[in-house]
Amino acid sequence: MSTLTIFNSARTPEAAAPSATSRPIPAVLGADLEVPVKGGRLVGYANLDYAASAPCLEPVSAAVSAALPAYSSVHRGAGYASQLTTARYEQARHTVRAFVGARPDDSVIFTRNTTDATNLLAGCLPAGTTTVVFDTEHHASLLPWRHAVRLAPPAFPGEAVRAADEALAAIEGPKLLVVTAASNVTGELWPIAALAHIAHRHGARILVDAAQLVPHRRLNLTALDLDYVAFSGHKLYAPFGTGALVGRGDWLAEGEPYLKGGGAVRSVGESVEWHDDPEPRHEAGTPNVLGAIALAAACDALTATGWTALVREEERLISRLRSGLASIEGVRELSLWGDDHPRVGIVSFTVAGYSAREVAEALSGEYGIGVRDGKFCAHPFVRHLLGASGGDCADDTGSAVRASIGIGSTQEHVDRLIEAVRDLVSRR
Repeated sequence: MSTLTIFNSARTPEAAAPSATSRPIPAVLGADLEVPVKGGRLVGYANLDYAASAPCLEPVSAAVSAALPAYSSVHRGAGYASQLTTARYEQARHTVRAFVGARPDDSVIFTRNTTDATNLLAGCLPAGTTTVVFDTEHHASLLPWRHAVRLAPPAFPGEAVRAADEALAAIEGPKLLVVTAASNVTGELWPIAALAHIAHRHGARILVDAAQLVPHRRLNLTALDLDYVAFSGHKLYAPFGTGALVGRGDWLAEGEPYLKGGGAVRSVGESVEWHDDPEPRHEAGTPNVLGAIALAAACDALTATGWTALVREEERLISRLRSGLASIEGVRELSLWGDDHPRVGIVSFTVAGYSAREVAEALSGEYGIGVRDGKFCAHPFVRHLLGASGGDCADDTGSAVRASIGIGSTQEHVDRLIEAVRDLVSRR
């Protein structure tokens, strides 16, 4: 199978040719944040922790501010403010559907985040469903399933397709393949188009964890023939506590309501009649209206910008970061499939002679650089990459440092990190 066939989600028409309607890349809040460093100085903050949570885009903040004066309840109010807020909330659903290229009849359920979305789907799987999942997954995709077949980290993309093929062929009854689109540890892109094809050949469905992909690349659910995608607003420049599960409605319509309460029911008497529309069925209670508005605003802003400029700038910065770190003795970048494999703006690495926590604390306290350290809630995968065991997300042993970039990252941030790591290595 060719690289083009496997990774047709990595490049898009927008990435190949500039769009006549594209706009300047929007700014993020906090770009002028100053933080204290050793000696009491204040320096501009180099935020290289986007893979954990991205800052808020200015258009997102503006959309929330515009909605607040008329903020009200949704769906059941007759007043003007309630009607307006309901319209904004439902428009957000349409915007998210368009952003991921969903089919017209796909459900869009607002959740708290990707973890919430995967757990919601787990509760809706038909009885006896077996889930196939790789040990390379974030815990949000690894842990929610009642019956799971876990596959070892594949040595190359084709092996991932082969392993999924064999595992799905051996399973009777309903089955679901779960896979990330872009690794939260290495940034590497997974062959989701090929995996979707394999899943459907065996009568299975596929759920794609798109949390780390959608801030960096266009995703088209319909073109890739995906059944479900899940992602988080806080990684998509909309840190207002909302995520989404998007996909086929039949399993969701039959599944137990995720929360039981107002909005999820048609009527309550001696018996309860639940909504068979998946969206109200799984959104009981007052929803996070502002979060949905924020998420839609982020989708609109990225779409309006066009992916050409976003991808070009990210690839320039990540190439500079990777080559700079590679030039430092004792620094090892973590990778599953090699240096040349396509990836988004995430680099995880270790520094000989230092624990990950020591590196992260020094980068913050001495240089004003924010990174992540730990196992990134992907313990089996990080242990595989390091050949280490033991500990948890907060443990220093068997951990790594992760630098991640996005809108608002600059060349100065990247160069500061490289020189800071070089300085730390020189002290050994």
